[in-house]
Amino acid sequence: MKIDFVKSVVAIAICGLIAYGFYALHNSDNKLLLSLGCFFFTSVTSLGIIGISFELPRTTTLIRTVSSIFLFVALASNLIFSFMNFSIPAYIIINGVFLLMYVLISYSLAKAKQ
Repeated sequence: MKIDFVKSVVAIAICGLIAYGFYALHNSDNKLLLSLGCFFFTSVTSLGIIGISFELPRTTTLIRTVSSIFLFVALASNLIFSFMNFSIPAYIIINGVFLLMYVLISYSLAKAKQ
């Protein structure tokens, strides 16, 4: 696994701007939780898309595909949460399950060395 520093910084900066967009869009007491959760989830998935490459090109392609799917899931989930009032445990559980599924699938793909 190789991490490209410049691409990783750009990915994290883009995620920061996306999180700020969700912060500005939401008008509830949970806007800080929504923006921090969005930043964390999109940062992890964006690093998988842009900032990390693996020894085998097939593994890199599979991880980028899974990361792209979960980035879309993260954006859709946060967009849904931004238009409704939600409880803190519901947000943490739903996004936590999605994030852990992403980590498990990515780890399994990286260990398979396809």
